[in-house]
Amino acid sequence: MPSPEPDSRGANTDWIRLIAAAADLCRKPLRHGVVMVSQDLETASGWDPQAGELTLRLEARDGEGQRCPAEDLELEIYPSGGDLNLTLAWCLDERRPMLWQGRHPVWMDGAGSRCSAPADGAAIEALGRRLRALLAGATDS
Repeated sequence: MPSPEPDSRGANTDWIRLIAAAADLCRKPLRHGVVMVSQDLETASGWDPQAGELTLRLEARDGEGQRCPAEDLELEIYPSGGDLNLTLAWCLDERRPMLWQGRHPVWMDGAGSRCSAPADGAAIEALGRRLRALLAGATDS
């Protein structure tokens, strides 16, 4: 699959739509918007999943369209060796564990130590697996 074309702002709107759709599917009934937080300067004209690090904020809304900032997630995507890895963390609560998704999911506390998944972690793990498969699969073709 060829890389989607970037829009006039340099953001890759096709990747953004795919990421938002994956979040919507895995975290129902929430709906998500995706905001670019940062990306490597080398990828400023468009983003390729293996080209460099990308940080996004997944902004959540309820079914009526009201913002739910407590449900916002930060998504960091980065290549490591030949693999694509990502982290998902709640934006407003640093005490909540963060998910590192590589070949396997690993939950970590704020100190970087392994911990158990939170009670609502299944949807986040599903999102992590879906995003990694989606983004890593796009680089294999």
